[in-house]
Amino acid sequence: MVRFFMEGYRPTLLLPRKAEFLQSGLLNKRLWLNNHRLKNLIGLIKIDGKLPHQIVVMKLGYKKIVVKVGSNVITQANGLPDEYRIQHLVNQLAEIKKHGIEVILVSSGAVASGRSLIKVSEKQDAVTTRQLLAAIGQVKLINTYASFFEPHKIKCAQVLVTKEDFRDRAHYLNMKNCMQILLQNEVIPVVNENDVVSVTELMFTDNDELAGLIASMLNADALVILSNVNGIYNGDPKIPGSEVIEEISGSVSNLASFIQTGKSQFGRGGMVTKSTMAQKVAKLGITVHIANGTTDNVLTALLNQNLVHTRFVPEKIKSGKKKWIAHSETAATGTVKLNDGAKNVLTSGKATSLLPVGIIEIQTDFLKGDIIKIIDEQNQLIGLGIAEYSSDKARERIGQKKQKALVHYDYFYSAI
Repeated sequence: MVRFFMEGYRPTLLLPRKAEFLQSGLLNKRLWLNNHRLKNLIGLIKIDGKLPHQIVVMKLGYKKIVVKVGSNVITQANGLPDEYRIQHLVNQLAEIKKHGIEVILVSSGAVASGRSLIKVSEKQDAVTTRQLLAAIGQVKLINTYASFFEPHKIKCAQVLVTKEDFRDRAHYLNMKNCMQILLQNEVIPVVNENDVVSVTELMFTDNDELAGLIASMLNADALVILSNVNGIYNGDPKIPGSEVIEEISGSVSNLASFIQTGKSQFGRGGMVTKSTMAQKVAKLGITVHIANGTTDNVLTALLNQNLVHTRFVPEKIKSGKKKWIAHSETAATGTVKLNDGAKNVLTSGKATSLLPVGIIEIQTDFLKGDIIKIIDEQNQLIGLGIAEYSSDKARERIGQKKQKALVHYDYFYSAI
């Protein structure tokens, strides 16, 4: 179904004959309306008998997307906010929303916004400076978004989170419920890390990690990460001949060798962080796109499959519980070491639970219901899971057959 939003007009959908398309010069053979059925679609709207307007419906059939915009996309070279780029982004989000797609925006830029409002003494240390700029800047940032969404008759809401909100299952579900009710009421959540209270170990690696968590939590169809480069390259982007890798599937162990390790000028993360998060999110069944946010109409071009960028192919969709577990490594209390045989079985892709017979050591204590890390004999992470019983009982059953699983398959996430 096609919906048109043009206030003050009574639009009429026309499905013209091929000859009329030829006369208007708008014929595109790949998008021709076969037997008057809409396919990928170009339609025409006649408004009060005036000139036709072209309407493009997104080719990718996403119903819910998370868009993450990085600091380098919406910050000028002088460190101040780029309001032109922010407005252009908002216009695209509004257009996407009009096509019935739910949108969640994860946006950096609070510190840059704060920098435009106040001068900070050089004597201030980095942590308190960041807190000051973020506290002031968050107000300006959300007001900037609200003012640009207002002409589109769209409301937005500010959602500030910390890493702690994702560690506790109750907090996690409360946050999920909040965002769902916003979406149900046609409000766009604008999510950012709460830099006022997030310091040192409480901080996300950057907003790429946060965006991956949000996409997983809300069961999004896709995560779009907007950076200041076109995607993942097969070499140094600055060297002639390097090209964008347009599709990545599975775990690509040598991907980091292609990626520049430098961080963005104004952000905390780099392309290695983006690719690692993208692979994790794709493993959970969510498509991930990395594209250049400084390209005009990047979002609409991407959703119409008309943009060179990197797409991470999703695997089979995982349950909501597994999606939460996948991002809970920092919340893990216990550590369990397995032998290589148990590792191979557990990571085979088959529905296999973690049995005590394959355990060789309980390294740190945990209680029933805790998130635990599962490592191999080389101390490399195999996966994460929810313990069915405590470490005391697990120690009693090490190496024993015919014992209850320590981690049930439904509550195990393989990191391999």
